[in-house]
Amino acid sequence: MSDRAPQPVERQLPTEEARDLLALVREIAQREIAPKAAEEEDAGRFPREVFTLLSASGLLGLPYPAEYGGGDQPYEVYLQVLEELAAARLTVGLGVSVHTLASYALATYGSKQQQVEHLPAMLSGGLLGAYCLSEPSSGSDAASLRTKAVREGDTWVIDGSKAWITHGGIADFYTVMARTGEDGPRGITAFLVPADAPGLSGAAPERKMGLKGSPTAQVHFDGVRVPDGRRIGEEGQGFSIALSALDSGRLGIAACAVGLAQAALDEAVRYAIERRQFGRPIADFQGLRFMLADMATQIEAGRALYLAAARLRDAGRPFAKQAAMAKLHCTDTAMKVTTDAVQILGGYGYTADFPAERYMREAKVLQIVEGTNQIQRMVIARHVAGPEDR
Repeated sequence: MSDRAPQPVERQLPTEEARDLLALVREIAQREIAPKAAEEEDAGRFPREVFTLLSASGLLGLPYPAEYGGGDQPYEVYLQVLEELAAARLTVGLGVSVHTLASYALATYGSKQQQVEHLPAMLSGGLLGAYCLSEPSSGSDAASLRTKAVREGDTWVIDGSKAWITHGGIADFYTVMARTGEDGPRGITAFLVPADAPGLSGAAPERKMGLKGSPTAQVHFDGVRVPDGRRIGEEGQGFSIALSALDSGRLGIAACAVGLAQAALDEAVRYAIERRQFGRPIADFQGLRFMLADMATQIEAGRALYLAAARLRDAGRPFAKQAAMAKLHCTDTAMKVTTDAVQILGGYGYTADFPAERYMREAKVLQIVEGTNQIQRMVIARHVAGPEDR
């Protein structure tokens, strides 16, 4: 039966160093992450020790410069690392993606002094980040955010609340978008806020359908004082920084979605080979074989799409349309593939004794985070047909 077992993903990697890196990631995933995933997700436990290990292994700053503790890896490689981590446990893959998103503003728009002072600890010093854009009353319409930062000399005082924050309440630093000027996108500025700043607090985590090991919570700012030296970019530049970060972050979500879908396909293949009905494996029945073929095809298409977008990014070319396409296609694929995996497992798929039901619950959130898939369609349509006629 070994010749009919799930086959490893065939990866196209640009260097021998990248191949060694992926081998290291697989080893960590198989040894430290996957064995505990089901139990810890069921208990709602966040694996902070795994992130400490990933930081020590150089895996929390892969796409950023080595001079600041990063890995100097292209997005083409970084995203495949995310895929492997997410296949072992989505909480970990998504957590690395969010940490990378939270580090983006300083790594890309920060001054040299800010980067020297803060990036080494953020990328390889064991810290964990969170990205604060959404609010209770502004999700998809992020430009209407109401959290305010008022300048008092060389200090900014931040008041307001952020919502749906991955790592909210447990992060070591927060990249925060706050209103410093007029209404709309031009009045928003970005700040790097340490978690131990007086007046900053995290609410109780949301009670979610899936991804229970990854805390999602509101974060409150009650007179939080931040020196101007922690302002990232120019005043009023925060919204453009946020959108730029999200273009890259959407690729991270796409890669995580493919990893989750691959895990679901592998589980379905294993079950279909082992489960016998009417005297033979159910994998021999055409109805199921066609389902597995469709699942594998959509996963491969998603992988190709996110890698094509990553290669555009690595080449310094525009990739916003392709990032939105990748996020849309890959997360819709994850939802379809995980649902089909449950169907292939039948009654067992609906029980917590197998991971398929957890994969299905986790896939749903990927269609929502970092821009709902309806927003992705709006972004794509603007590139294809131009802006809406208002």
